[in-house]
Amino acid sequence: MPTLKMVEKFIPRITVNIATQTLAFYNPSFDAVRPQRIFSVSTAKNGIGSLEGTGCTPLGKHYVASKIGDKMPINSVFVGRLPTGEIYHEQLAQQHPDRDWILSRILWLSGCEQGINKGDNEQGCCDTYRRYIYIHGTPDTEPMGVPMSHGCVRMRNEDVIWLFDQVQEGMPVDIIAK
Repeated sequence: MPTLKMVEKFIPRITVNIATQTLAFYNPSFDAVRPQRIFSVSTAKNGIGSLEGTGCTPLGKHYVASKIGDKMPINSVFVGRLPTGEIYHEQLAQQHPDRDWILSRILWLSGCEQGINKGDNEQGCCDTYRRYIYIHGTPDTEPMGVPMSHGCVRMRNEDVIWLFDQVQEGMPVDIIAK
């Protein structure tokens, strides 16, 4: 009988590696073993963790629960997952210096593992979806390959648009420590 690990090799999937600060997109129609594309990303400045309010990136098995921003212009600004009508530029950044910029596209993640990245555990809410953990675009001035986010997985805008166009809701996303 096939195992989940065996089946996963035949479906498109994403792996985020916190140690290497990379996101790998696997497309079996491209290659069953090697990723089609690998991107430099930025995960949480506060490290690994799943509890609400920690600003950490959660580990484990996830899936893309929702895709937001289809056909929006590059550098479109989102607040509360809604486009503001603004297009990010340096002057706008100076007007809002404390904003955590979510740009271009959003892939909203949901956890699959009860008590680890879904629901609650004895320490509180550990739910990736309720914590609003996304893969999203960020200003091109922000460094990649360095943990700097508030828990999300940040990508270059052109990269997140490319990824968004490959991804379907329900696609598996595995976030690993190394």
